[in-house]
Amino acid sequence: MAFLFESLEVYQKAIAFADEISGLTEGFSKGSYYLTDQLNRAALSISTNIAEGNGRYGKPDRKNFFRISRGSAFECIPILELCKRKKLIGEEKHKAPKENLDEMRKMLSGLMNY
Repeated sequence: MAFLFESLEVYQKAIAFADEISGLTEGFSKGSYYLTDQLNRAALSISTNIAEGNGRYGKPDRKNFFRISRGSAFECIPILELCKRKKLIGEEKHKAPKENLDEMRKMLSGLMNY
């Protein structure tokens, strides 16, 4: 791998999560575009901010991007809940992504404290 961040487990999980969300939202109705777009953007933002943070030289700057990444993970939670309430996803398709987000949140907190 050419870039250091690509070897981070949290980055690998974030990329897999964005891919999972992309597949999940493909079947959403056209009237739910606002949820599709926002959820995909937030999911992608987790990995992109990890990458951008690793490209920064100063520790405070890196930490800020990891904080933004963690915020994007939190942003996915209410969107997933709304998708469940609107019956776009079932309980299992709601539960698994939330568990992934919680795991990434913990990992990102660890990166910020490192």
